[in-house]
Amino acid sequence: QVQLAESGGGSVQPGGSLRLSCVVSGDTASSDCMGWFRQAPGKEREGVATITTRGGTTYYDDSVKGRFTISQDNAKNTLYLQMDSLKPEDTAMYYCAAGDKWACTMVAGKRLAMPDHWGNGTLVTISS
Repeated sequence: QVQLAESGGGSVQPGGSLRLSCVVSGDTASSDCMGWFRQAPGKEREGVATITTRGGTTYYDDSVKGRFTISQDNAKNTLYLQMDSLKPEDTAMYYCAAGDKWACTMVAGKRLAMPDHWGNGTLVTISS
């Protein structure tokens, strides 16, 4: 089993920055893909950014490209999401997730699988 614990959410003004962290523990041997997903009220959960744990290949949703950066520190078993130039539409609950390689595989804009393991989420609110 994989345990994921997010932190770093909060409330900031448009144009501000936040850095989310996710501490990963447990049986991570089969977790080839790590990522951040978000869910706004009344909307479906969507992928924000993913990274392959061994190769470090990243993928970003078009809505966050150039503003968000996903990274991992394997020595600290921690996944990060640096969020800059935040917009009101970035307001959502942000979830850290882990899964197999298919969770990091995109075909024709569609993710082949959703991650198997999820954290409880951290709330990000962008408001003036």
